Amino acid sequence: MNIADAFLDSIRSRFQMYRELAEKTFEQLDHDDFHFRPDPESNSIAIIIQHMAGNLRSRFTDFLHSDGEKPWRNRDQEFEDQHLDKNQLMHLWQEGWGCLFDALDILREQDLTRHVTIRDEPITVIDALHRQLAHHAYHVGQIVYLGKMLKKNRWKSLSIPRKNPPSA
Repeated sequence: MNIADAFLDSIRSRFQMYRELAEKTFEQLDHDDFHFRPDPESNSIAIIIQHMAGNLRSRFTDFLHSDGEKPWRNRDQEFEDQHLDKNQLMHLWQEGWGCLFDALDILREQDLTRHVTIRDEPITVIDALHRQLAHHAYHVGQIVYLGKMLKKNRWKSLSIPRKNPPSA
């Protein structure tokens, strides 16, 4: 395996890992949990899903050939609660991730050093992928944290559980 294929396998694997962490959180949530906001200035899990899906669709639709900030994207609207139910949110989620994985599937070694633009800024494909991975790791961390906060002692650990969890 050459280094480009190893990189693409690795980045795909990392994206998939974060996707699965979020999805294991979603499995533990009730409908209302998706819309919980710790305070009015905070984002709910539903809003984070809307934003992540919009971001993925924008960045990875026509990835190599057009700016990653598409004119049809309404980023501000992503941060308004659309009052979507869990099925609608999961549809957006799958659609966004589908755009990413479809774009990854067509990348070849020679594409990795090409430049793409995001908000008129040229960056290499490698940098764009790292940037996206960091962005989504950040938001998945928020999703997991909110899920854990909501479920409290009913939370099922997504990693190695503590041997002696703190008592309530």
